[in-house]
Amino acid sequence: MTIETLVTVGLLLQGYELVGAALGLFIAYLAFRGYRRNDSRPMLFFAIGFGIILGLPLPVVALSLLFPWLSGPGGQAIIQTFELVGLLCIIYALRMDP
Repeated sequence: MTIETLVTVGLLLQGYELVGAALGLFIAYLAFRGYRRNDSRPMLFFAIGFGIILGLPLPVVALSLLFPWLSGPGGQAIIQTFELVGLLCIIYALRMDP
């Protein structure tokens, strides 16, 4: 592969990541609206979970541009921790009584 091809593939993958994050934040917004409309506590935890899982890695990636140590294992550990917390919020929402 040439350098140009690698750069193009990298840009496409970053765009793909942004689309996924936008969809996840939209799901979080819809869940939050459901929480507000129905006063449903499980929907609040769905919104928090999706927001953490799909929304929080974006600022971490942006910060990795300013702080290079975040682009390695340190940044990956932070993102994985956020994802686990978000998944725990979603599991809690599924297990709680409405």
